[in-house]
Amino acid sequence: MPKLDLGDAPEEILELSNEEIVKEFEAILQAAGASKETIKSYMAAIRDFISFIGDKPLREVTLRDVINWRNDRLAKGFPGAKTIDKNKWQITLHYYTILLRRFFKWLGLRVKIPGVKKLPARIEALREEEVDALIRAAKKPVDKLILQLMLTTGLRSRELLELRVGDIDFNRRIIRVRSAKYGKERLVTAPQEVFDTLEAWIKLNGLRDKDKLFNITYTGLYKKLKRLAVKAGVDPLKVRPHVLRHTFATTAIRRGLSLPSLQRLLGHSDIRTTQVYLHITIDDIKEEYDEKMNNALNRIKQCPTCGRVVPLDAVFCPYCGTRLASETGELST
Repeated sequence: MPKLDLGDAPEEILELSNEEIVKEFEAILQAAGASKETIKSYMAAIRDFISFIGDKPLREVTLRDVINWRNDRLAKGFPGAKTIDKNKWQITLHYYTILLRRFFKWLGLRVKIPGVKKLPARIEALREEEVDALIRAAKKPVDKLILQLMLTTGLRSRELLELRVGDIDFNRRIIRVRSAKYGKERLVTAPQEVFDTLEAWIKLNGLRDKDKLFNITYTGLYKKLKRLAVKAGVDPLKVRPHVLRHTFATTAIRRGLSLPSLQRLLGHSDIRTTQVYLHITIDDIKEEYDEKMNNALNRIKQCPTCGRVVPLDAVFCPYCGTRLASETGELST
């Protein structure tokens, strides 16, 4: 999250109600140039903590309040959360404590907020057959184009929905991503097939340079992907915009794209963020195991009399003395 210059709160801020304080802080974030996503994250963390302490004024908050909140959320999760995955509760709490710590610093509260360990990232990506099924299920041009773009560029949902015709350079096969995270523009590319589909889409809809490619909201995109999943016979819980981004990155690594190139395409400022895609899935391990180990087992030579494993070039069994056949099936000479 980018470092924001929030300054310090006015001395009398703690005399206000908790709700008034939160609104003041929200205004400070807006004035500091925080993105909508950043403000939303701060508000979610702060309001969750305030809902836990109830009517207790922020000026009276103690370390015990913070610890009780942390322990409760780790044990029971967050009110209204759709997941019962305790790992996800812990990841959320990790970020919430960081945001709450910055809020307390702005307030001037001398309450040390203990951190929550960040668990290793767990990447969710679709299997190749699931991707193929989604593409086959996409009969509408808009559905096909959305899948093509997300699976070949790794665009975030907001980046995709903010794309305009003028952002596409067909001659150079480059797409300019202007609504990237933290306001950092970047360039991405895609296969020629995707640009051909883009060109046809633009002509079909009579779009001009300043027009958005897709006139849908995030909710519309989310529901569209869920419907495609059902139609394709893929578990809808596995199909979300960010999972398609993970799928692109995982596929790119498997096909040999370098980590620095992937970093630039994904828009990561720190290559350590990109390194999470270097994971090896159990499917990868199983495939390699079957290839290597099964072949190895086929190379084992056994004595037909005692059944013991013997060296491949052995003429006689070292255990029982039986004369052994060669690899061609003939008795060794």
